[in-house]
This record gives sequence, structure tokens and C-alpha cells, in this order.
Amino acid sequence: MLAEINFDGIIGPSHNYAGLSHGNIASTIHLGDTSYPRRAALEGVAKMRANVRRGLAQGILLPHRRPNTDWLATLQTDVAGASEPLRAAAFSASPMWAANAATVSPAPDTGDGRCHLTVANLRTMAHRSHEWPETLEQLKLAFADQRHFEIHPPVWPAFGDEGAANHMRLAPRHDAPGVEVFVYGVRGKAFPARQHVEASHAVARFHGLDPDRTLFVQQSETAIGAGAFHNDVVAVANETVLFAHEQAFDDRHAFHADLRRLLPQVEIVEVPADRVSLADAVRSYLFNAQLVTLPEGGMALILPEEARETAPVWAWLQEMVAGNGPIRELIVVDVRQSMANGGGPACLRLRVVADPATIDPRFLVDEAKLDRIADCIERHWPEAIAPADLVDPALAEQVVRARAALLDLLDLAVLA
Repeated sequence: MLAEINFDGIIGPSHNYAGLSHGNIASTIHLGDTSYPRRAALEGVAKMRANVRRGLAQGILLPHRRPNTDWLATLQTDVAGASEPLRAAAFSASPMWAANAATVSPAPDTGDGRCHLTVANLRTMAHRSHEWPETLEQLKLAFADQRHFEIHPPVWPAFGDEGAANHMRLAPRHDAPGVEVFVYGVRGKAFPARQHVEASHAVARFHGLDPDRTLFVQQSETAIGAGAFHNDVVAVANETVLFAHEQAFDDRHAFHADLRRLLPQVEIVEVPADRVSLADAVRSYLFNAQLVTLPEGGMALILPEEARETAPVWAWLQEMVAGNGPIRELIVVDVRQSMANGGGPACLRLRVVADPATIDPRFLVDEAKLDRIADCIERHWPEAIAPADLVDPALAEQVVRARAALLDLLDLAVLA
């Protein structure tokens, strides 16, 4: 009964625009803007609700403790005494981007027949480097059944690992053995490459993957320089389909040849650079979409509104779905608050192929539970956060109370 389950990160009450992510163009552009945490979290809930209504399995991951006073204490400071960058990092709501939580290999691919998850170390950015302990805590709780799951701590931080955002899996079906693809960076002219090849190899070894069915593919320097800080900004895969920009990979011809050799039924949908520039792809987050198999059959792209508003992108997409290709439907969602901070629909979710019956039900949702979550957000999340608000003790207290209310609602006070 294996199925793909999308675990979305609930956008936390401290969501703000501090511009902490170098190389993430949207994050930098919106530095200093006023954020709207309540609106952001409700946008995320609405996206999940739409997926549930389409018959897709849906899970959640929870906001982390913010401000992270324990992390500040390791630096011999606190919220009041911290420098502005440290304070912003302690408040960051970046765990909402669950695609960076871990790398996941389903049971059909692993040596011991269990689903393996390795928590990402996220060492490249200070505000994300302190996420992994709480992510590990949540994953150990959600996937506690050791008959079906193995949870690994992060790769040693000398080698940067940013999780599923740099990992793709292709297979005849979700429950069949597949080909796992790790995408790594070597260098970037303007921005850093965040995924290290040694981290990718280590995760593959942790998971017991078959070396003959595991590919390590270099992201193009051009893509990194254009603001593709993760592979999922320029490529996404689902079952037999790879959907990617022409300039996503350093040697796309060799990669495509390897894919066709290992998975002869693969369908490669490549967007030409002369139709959609890398700049438009990054601006619109065309590839930071959820590519999903619908219960009734066929595949759909769950895209941000920005893709519809970018004329070359939308024109190409309309031509694609009018053709006879594997992607037949476009579903547009509004996640503008997340987009403004540099994360689209795909950033907000971690894909796990597993039997839902083996997962802690507190981390799975239906419409009724999403309604309760939305009500909690309406009552407790701050309406707005301006940059100067991070020094206000009242904001920190509200953020703590809001998270506690959500944990109580979900019977997850153990994470408090």
C-alpha cells in the first residue's frame, strides 16, 4: 500500500523577510519588507486543502521553536543582546521549506527494504544550520516504526547537504524500484553551490542504494549563477517524467542517456532556453512546482501564481498541456508570502513514499484537521511583522504562544 505523501511545512508565526539566503534572489529582493505570517500560513493550508480534495495523501511538519534561544545561548548571547543578523537567524521560519528537511529513499530502492530518511545539515546558511536537531526530532516521531523506516542524522557538516531539493527519483510507479538522482554543485560565479558531491554520495551509502541505479549529476554553473540555489528551481521529476530547463545540468546529454538506459520508459520534458530564459524560470518558479500523479490518472503541475503572470512561461505551459505529453493539467496556487521569501510550492513539501498506516497519524491531515489548523492560525499567528519588530519581546512571546497552541491542537506538545 505504498503511496506518495507530501509533507508540507506549516509556515511558522515568525515568518519574516530578513533576506538571509545569499543566492536566493527573491529573498534578497524582499529584504526589509513587512511580512504577513497569518496570511502566509493560511496560503499554505489552502494549498494542502486543494491537494486533499484532489485525493492526494497529505502530511504536515511543524514550525520549529522560535526564536531559537538555545542556539543563541551556544553563541553566548540572547535575543536582546544578539547582533541583528543573529537575531534574524534565530527568528527565521525557514523550516517551512520542508523540501530541505531530509533526503528520502523509498523502501523499493534500499538495501534493507525500509524507507530511509537522512536529515539535511543545511550548513551553508547560518539561519538554516540550526534546523536539523528539531527536524530530526520530528522525523523520529512521525516515522517511529523501525520495521518500515530508518532515520539518519545529518552528514558531517564539512560537506553541505540541503536535502530533497537536490534529489529526484524516477520509477515506473511510486511503489516500484526506481532510479535515484543526486544533483550537486561545484561552483557558482555569483552565488555559492550548496550541495556537495561527497554529501550526496554519503546519503546514497546511508540508504543502501544500488550504485548501478543511482546517478550523481552536476548542476550547471549557469543555473547556479542565475539564482537556482537548489536543483528544484530548475528541475523536478515524478515517476517516469523528468521536467527540466535546458540549462539545468552541466552535461544534460550524458544525464539523459543514463536515464534512458536505466529507465527506458522515461519521458523527458525539457523547456528550451530560447522559449523560457533561466531568469524567467527562476522568477516564476516554473520548476519549483509539485509534479504529481493524480488518483484518476495522468500528471499535473501545481504551480505558483507567478508562473501564470510570467508571459513566456505561461505561453509555453499552455502549448505543453495542449500537446500529447505526460503532463496534462496545470493547477495554480497562491503562495505569494512564501514566494517572496524564496520558496515555491515544491519548497514547501517533502515527498515520502510509504504506507500511510505506518506513519504517526498526528502528522497526517484531512480537510477537517486542516480546518482546525486554519482556525488556530487565524487566532494566534501575528498579522504582520516589520523588521523592527524582531527586537520587541511581545513578538517573541506571541510566536511562542502561537506554536504552543498548534502543538496542543495536534496533540504534539511533546515537541514543545
